[in-house]
Amino acid sequence: MRPAAFPARFLTLCALACCWASTHAEVDSLVRDAAALRQAGKAQVAYDLLESHEAARAGDPDFDTVFGIAANDIGNYPRAVLALERALAMQPGQARIQAELGRALFAVGDNQAAATLLRAARADRQVPEGAARSIDQFLNAIGRVEDASRSSVRGYVEGGVGYDSNVNSGPAGANVAVPALGGLVLTLNPAGVERASRFASVVSGLSARIVVDPRWSVIAGANLSARPNTSSVSGMDTAQADANAGVSYRHQRHELILATQLSSFEYGGRQLRQTAGGTAEWVYRIDGFRQWDSYLQYARLHYPQQSVRDADRVVLGTSYAHRFRSGPLAYGGGYLGREGTRADGVDQLGHRLVGLRAGVQAPLTEQWAAFATFGFEYRRFGGDDPFFLIRRTDRQTTLNLGTTWDPAPRWRVTPQLSLTRVASDSPIADFRKTVLSVTARRDF
Repeated sequence: MRPAAFPARFLTLCALACCWASTHAEVDSLVRDAAALRQAGKAQVAYDLLESHEAARAGDPDFDTVFGIAANDIGNYPRAVLALERALAMQPGQARIQAELGRALFAVGDNQAAATLLRAARADRQVPEGAARSIDQFLNAIGRVEDASRSSVRGYVEGGVGYDSNVNSGPAGANVAVPALGGLVLTLNPAGVERASRFASVVSGLSARIVVDPRWSVIAGANLSARPNTSSVSGMDTAQADANAGVSYRHQRHELILATQLSSFEYGGRQLRQTAGGTAEWVYRIDGFRQWDSYLQYARLHYPQQSVRDADRVVLGTSYAHRFRSGPLAYGGGYLGREGTRADGVDQLGHRLVGLRAGVQAPLTEQWAAFATFGFEYRRFGGDDPFFLIRRTDRQTTLNLGTTWDPAPRWRVTPQLSLTRVASDSPIADFRKTVLSVTARRDF
């Protein structure tokens, strides 16, 4: 899922654009009371107070302005558009009204009209400096949204360093009792036991969108990544290559994406897994701040060194993302699926899965933001393990905490802490992992 991209603080800053004084000095007590309620953070109460008077007061620019702003604040953008259009018709050229109407129009997907109004508001010489900056950021946000509907080629490079407490995702203990051997305790190969290491990482990617007409686009992308560890941990470096290509169809608030995907993963210099498959994705944008993203994924997994593990993986999921008026972005979703082995007699290697994901990102300053993501996945395997004589279940929990810093345009630095815990019935699959990293990314 990819939520609508716009600056993390633009909603908060955009509110500044509505704070300069109105040229209308005389307002009645109803409008004054509603305005005071809204300023006190009670936009819903202000909206409810004015809504019952709309039929009688529609056309009064003071009433329509406060009513429209309150509607914007509670997310009722269609009502905000109607009220603010009436206010602007009575007071043409009022930057305060133009800014709020531009905000509402962006929310309902009319980017061109929103940009026109915001540019007009920005041109007003009486606009305070803080409000002018907020409008500039809002216009940049609209530009990025519109870029998605134009042919483009984008790329990035990223480098980082970090520390991984468990590079190979191995168990903490080397001694394992094997029930199939009468409880005999065996010692694992050192390469299979938890190993810690410092590491470096390099990632690069390229994506392209070719717009055929207003509805159809051809999309493609590729990514390369590598993560070498320090020399004290040998044979555990990883590398991955991914590629995708497909088509996108857009109609009003809907977008359907069909794409094929290829992937190759190397571990210790040897190809561990190859993946080929596809994705069908449906994105429904409720407005400029909320969207649903549902998907169906299929992948054919091939393990060149262990073909008995070859499997077909199918996952169905959905997620919801919401950008709040005060700036934070939150999302949550769930998925379920199955990974079935293609070889006979190895059902213990396949599993069914169900998972949850959630996250939030909140602005701290114009350059800094904090984020947290959480994930949980439950896996139930299809047969009894021949060595441990159990039907294995895994419960995997992940937590990522970090900040982002944008020191310059197209640059981003991300310090991050990642915690992983897999609680498994199988002692060789039970592990903990802590990763601390800092990455720097340059978009172009």
